[in-house]
Amino acid sequence: MTEDVNKTLTTPKGKFALEQHIKKAFDNIDCQEVAAVNACGVVVAEEKKKEKTLCSSKLFIENIHFDLTYFPLKHLGYKMATVAAADIVAMNGLPTGLNVSLGVSNRFSLEALEELMGGVRIFCKLHKVKLLQFEVNTSLLGLVASVSAFGEATPEKLLTRTGAKENDLICVTGDLASAYTGLVLLEREKKTFEADPNTQPDFDNYHYVLERYLKPEPRTDILNALADNNIAPTAMTVVDNGLAAAVMHICNASHVGCDIYEGKLPIDLITFQTLKELDIVATTIALNGGEDYELLFTIAQKDYDSLQKIKEVSVVGYVKDYNSGCNLVTNDDKLIPLTAQEFAE
Repeated sequence: MTEDVNKTLTTPKGKFALEQHIKKAFDNIDCQEVAAVNACGVVVAEEKKKEKTLCSSKLFIENIHFDLTYFPLKHLGYKMATVAAADIVAMNGLPTGLNVSLGVSNRFSLEALEELMGGVRIFCKLHKVKLLQFEVNTSLLGLVASVSAFGEATPEKLLTRTGAKENDLICVTGDLASAYTGLVLLEREKKTFEADPNTQPDFDNYHYVLERYLKPEPRTDILNALADNNIAPTAMTVVDNGLAAAVMHICNASHVGCDIYEGKLPIDLITFQTLKELDIVATTIALNGGEDYELLFTIAQKDYDSLQKIKEVSVVGYVKDYNSGCNLVTNDDKLIPLTAQEFAE
């Protein structure tokens, strides 16, 4: 079935029938409904049964946020859901619902739409999330998607960027720079293919960094581990545009400074070796590469021993007074002010 989606949209009842056809695949996913909230960014929307309802909205535009030359549609659907949910997780909330709105051009078939939403469905099934709303419209710009994630957190556990205190430890989940490394490899192979369409991409030994870019995961596992070990972070945010930007967001909001240690940055060996082959400094990408969707959070020093029980969390620095600024302590003990593209003047 290679039905043109735009032809379907312009036929009587076509839009409704198409949306119902896609949503039918989600019917057997048993998840808790959440109240629909109209908002942009992450907001605390309402209180219900002593829980706060959270909302995060993300916009994805073809050839700006993703390239379908190398991005499988199913992976794209999964990643869009992850990216929207990441802000919910960064407030110590669990995602419970998604709204998905698509704009598609006439080059997309019904099968392509099913493949894209198949990735969203896998996300919903794995993370016990409900598809609350789905709609599709015609687009002149290729593929455009708006994804809103909803979640819940109790008021006492709700986290923002404002709670970091002097002498707190700065922690990050997982590893950094791998997703950006995967993107660099994909872009390199795309240019090679454009120069010679007969060439085949060479991705041997690069599967980890490719997966980190194409299919990031929301770190709800870390939230559960923190709760299980009675660790209460003081501030939290998502690492989406590099560690430097994430740290500076927390420091600015909490009116504190920090020292980040280069030698403590968690960089996977495959990532480090791949960046070395590409003649790129791994520290630079860890600080400013983006696309990691890991969590950055601060904890009181008294929780350090308990933190050691949790895998995939690294202490990368500590919080200082505001006048100290935000700094990187290099491997040769030099103090360099942190910079991030988001904070460029």
